[in-house]
Amino acid sequence: MKKLVIRGGKPLTGEITINGAKNSAVALIPAAIMADSEVVLEGVPDIQDVYSLLDILNDFNVKTEFKDNTLKIDPTNIASIPMPTGKIQSLRASYYFMGATLSKFGEGVIGLPGGCFLGPRPIDQHIKAFRSLGAQVDDDFGVITLTSPKGLQGTRIYMDVVSIGATINAILAAVKAEGKTTIENAAREPEIIDVVSLLTKMGAKIRGAGTSVIRIEGVEKLHGTSHTLIPDRIEAGTYLTAAVAMGDEVRVNNVIYEHIESYIAKLDEMGAKMEIGEDSILVHKSDNLQMVSLKTLPYPGFATDLQQPITPLLVKAMGKGTIMDTIYPQRVKHIPELNRMGANIRVDGDIIRVEGPSELSGAPVKASDLRAGASLVIAGLMADGETEITGVENILRGYTDIVGKLRALGADIEMFDDGQEEA
Repeated sequence: MKKLVIRGGKPLTGEITINGAKNSAVALIPAAIMADSEVVLEGVPDIQDVYSLLDILNDFNVKTEFKDNTLKIDPTNIASIPMPTGKIQSLRASYYFMGATLSKFGEGVIGLPGGCFLGPRPIDQHIKAFRSLGAQVDDDFGVITLTSPKGLQGTRIYMDVVSIGATINAILAAVKAEGKTTIENAAREPEIIDVVSLLTKMGAKIRGAGTSVIRIEGVEKLHGTSHTLIPDRIEAGTYLTAAVAMGDEVRVNNVIYEHIESYIAKLDEMGAKMEIGEDSILVHKSDNLQMVSLKTLPYPGFATDLQQPITPLLVKAMGKGTIMDTIYPQRVKHIPELNRMGANIRVDGDIIRVEGPSELSGAPVKASDLRAGASLVIAGLMADGETEITGVENILRGYTDIVGKLRALGADIEMFDDGQEEA
């Protein structure tokens, strides 16, 4: 068990470079097994979720090599092996193996995944898509068994709710289905375009990624290729928030502005001083922040994954504001921890009410999930005194070298194994 110790109040100065997108990587890696030769992914973040996926690939008899953010995946000798329990359940994104194995082998046995608990996240839309394509899907106490006795057939799939995971799984299952598939009310996130870019390079025929209607013409085979991941817009938003909170000239590099336009708009509204470059954003010292209200929505709206990281910044702002997370209304476990540090926040049904400004003080807190952990790191940087964060494993699932990156900006942050003496 690890813990982070942050001695807050230090101004941040310098440059930080954003890694490849976690939410792309966790879908691209399962997609790569559908090829019949080696796939090379560049810009893969060095995070725990990637290593969990590599463990799963190893069980499928897929050769991998991961070095300097370049991942080589050789599925030449892949075997159709049932994965009802164990590693497959260690992270939520392992559900992409359902679409990938169904497409590759016409079958699959996948245990339902874990990841951060953010309230109910049903996979009914995934299952509906598989069944629409002609698959037989059996759910036996969380173990999903997929078969396609007559082969998968192109069809029309309408998503009842906009879902990134279900859209990607439907694409994975449909790329080798016979005939044409249309996915309507599809999610539009940049990560979906990234997955489609890889599949297209592998030989898939897909049009409409980034719009709400995706059209797929089935192909018989997919081949190896190489692909570079898009930058991680959630990591970018997290570090931009830290820069607005505590920065004194911080440049965030490898950012696609259009991917976080809705987030930047909120920082602008608060009075943050930023210069938008071609692939970087320079944050100047930003004082006298004004409170805003925000609502999370499917892309291109305000991302639910940035709701928690922005909350400590709102604590610093003047006035009263509300947060409505329409994607995961139960994403509130960071609130009691922030209040322990001196924030004035309350959860009122599905609305988070924030009143500021409040001075934060260091305290022992726990990261209950990945983005709650990011929220507490930012709060620790802002707080007076020492903040000790446990549950660090959750943070390491999604942020590459968070300690090294923040220290390079001047933060006083250290990671310890529990029981290790603090230096």
